[in-house]
Amino acid sequence: MLFNSYVFVFLFFPICLLGYYVLVHRQEATAAKVFLIVMSFWFYGYFNLSYLLIMVCSIGGNYLFHRLLSGRAEKKIMLLAVALNLGVLFYFKYYDFFLSTMNTAFGTSVALKHILLPLGISFFTFQQISFVIDTCRGEVKDCSLVDYALFVSFFPQLIAGPIVNHGEMLPQFARMGKDSAQWEKIAEGFGLFTLGLSKKVLLADTFGAGVDYGYGNIELLGRADALLVIFFYALQLYFDFSGYCDMARGIAKMLGMEIPVNFDSPYKAVNIVDFWKRWHITLNRFFTKYVYIPLGGNRKGEARMYLNLMTVFLLSGLWHGAGWNYIVWGAMHGVLYVLTRLYQKKIRPHLLQPTAKANGAVSHKIMTVVSRMLLLLYVSAAWVYFRAESIAQANRMLCTAIAGPIQKMSMEFAECFQVDELWYVIKVLHLDNMAYSRYILMWVLLAVGVYFSMIGRNAAQRMERVKYGAWTTVVFSVLAVWCVLTFSKVSTFLYFNF
Repeated sequence: MLFNSYVFVFLFFPICLLGYYVLVHRQEATAAKVFLIVMSFWFYGYFNLSYLLIMVCSIGGNYLFHRLLSGRAEKKIMLLAVALNLGVLFYFKYYDFFLSTMNTAFGTSVALKHILLPLGISFFTFQQISFVIDTCRGEVKDCSLVDYALFVSFFPQLIAGPIVNHGEMLPQFARMGKDSAQWEKIAEGFGLFTLGLSKKVLLADTFGAGVDYGYGNIELLGRADALLVIFFYALQLYFDFSGYCDMARGIAKMLGMEIPVNFDSPYKAVNIVDFWKRWHITLNRFFTKYVYIPLGGNRKGEARMYLNLMTVFLLSGLWHGAGWNYIVWGAMHGVLYVLTRLYQKKIRPHLLQPTAKANGAVSHKIMTVVSRMLLLLYVSAAWVYFRAESIAQANRMLCTAIAGPIQKMSMEFAECFQVDELWYVIKVLHLDNMAYSRYILMWVLLAVGVYFSMIGRNAAQRMERVKYGAWTTVVFSVLAVWCVLTFSKVSTFLYFNF
């Protein structure tokens, strides 16, 4: 089930919200938890019932390991649990990739199984791996089956994160039934959900239409078109993922809970180190705690530290998708990350640090702007491998952007941005008779995307400043209605594929 769907907005979530608070009001804490689990199962099973069976079996198996490990640090049991989780993930996500790679390398012709990838399996698998490891380390003392099932299946973060840990959710579950509905928190959650929905429906999906056209017609693109396609995908992914994170946090708030921030204006970063403190924060946290530190972190010398960092980024690329293009994407980020750390440590320890201050000096502001632009250029180029269906297609798009024909921008490409309701405004202003009227909305949306991703406050910062009243209600209501009216044209979230 999609957050941006009629069934979620008009059926699922009203039932969920009403039923939950009725049980909370009666102080039926266990019943409220079971109710949320059932609703989460409905939410997940709506896509495909076989997905639900896989998740339920995963929850049951991992809870058994939790019970086996409670009070006893049996490392062998923990390693078995981790291996089984990774084995299931490998089978569903990487089995065909492994076979196709083997066929290419050795000239074999083993038939692929074309296994259907369960939605969100990378997220709930990593979440359960962290829980099992933390249990073995003694960080999780005890957890009931109900709490554990809710911890894994809680629907706001189930499909595309964040990857929460026990310390963030179990204490909130323990308080469930003790606090009544907080209307200000519900209002804040609704506002955050609406802003996230607007990012997804009004911006990400509109950029996505142009991106789909570009990647489907690379041979027709000129240099300027290709550059815009690359940049529009960077914006599409930003608003798609950011929108999901805002909606997830908004839904959780309306249910009286907090889930961690997973996205903090990454295109405002001034270097790649800063970028990865802002993009997919909980995934970065997972790899740091459960991969980088166990590999030795920075405790075994500089050379080992940089090797560990590269390992983490290569695994991050592979986590995002079963394809060599994702590994190239991870390698590009890893190489720049290592070079940046080397530069900061050996040459200019204080240059390009996000916390650096220069008393408002013009030179510092210029350096910040230039750093952001250069980083965005590099990150956008890396996103090409993230979006392309193959390395060859990615190379072709980049070659077109660098050395493609210099020609007039494609009218068909510009037509992808002709949102009906915005085009009506163009007609009312009598701008539709201009020679280049079909390009107006493309440039307007580009400017809006740049402002909200690189300059303006993000959704969380805006909600901190919101003063609830009639005007706020009108603005959020108009945005919500506008989004709902466009549901027939929306797509799934990009991170559902991972």
